Amino acid sequence: MVSITVPPGADNGFHRHSGDQWTAVQEGEVTFTIKGQPPVVLKAGDSNFVPRGTIHRQQNLSDKPARYIVLNILDKGKPVAEPVPE
Repeated sequence: MVSITVPPGADNGFHRHSGDQWTAVQEGEVTFTIKGQPPVVLKAGDSNFVPRGTIHRQQNLSDKPARYIVLNILDKGKPVAEPVPE
């Protein structure tokens, strides 16, 4: 589990994980997008689940910092994330 602070305008680019991911927004807003689907804005108190292999990204499109916690259950010996071209 890790806490992530995202400055305004930042994003982590499309990527996928070798396991499942749970995210809970603690502060601000995070725009969550599964590739090929419309974005969803998650606000403080919102959470989501991302099944393994799902191509997605998180962005902070607001003018304030956002903070969320992530729990990843990944395959042993695999990288935390694999970047995917847009």
